[in-house]
Amino acid sequence: MSEEPLLNETGPTSDDKLFAALAYVFSPLVPIIILFLEDKKNRPFIRAHNVQALVAGIVLAVILSILTVITCGVGLLGWFVWLLMLYWAYKAYQGEYINIPLITDFVKGQGWA
Repeated sequence: MSEEPLLNETGPTSDDKLFAALAYVFSPLVPIIILFLEDKKNRPFIRAHNVQALVAGIVLAVILSILTVITCGVGLLGWFVWLLMLYWAYKAYQGEYINIPLITDFVKGQGWA
């Protein structure tokens, strides 16, 4: 019997959607963990969202850190970033691909997704 999971011809499975959503909510920790899971990192839907979530999480954390220092800790931007990541997680859980400006093009250009 084959060890490879059967591909769902109609789209991503519910497992794929869950892992994609978790990658955005707990970025960059969960995307790094998913990179070590052989059966998950090679699924196209998970890979596309996982790499985007990893890059977006790192970029937003750096930008948020710099802006926190500049604005002396005013945290409204942090809430906005968190809500944005939750929105992307929701869209991923709905089975949609997300186009994050600059990050999606960068990830696809590198061949990571």
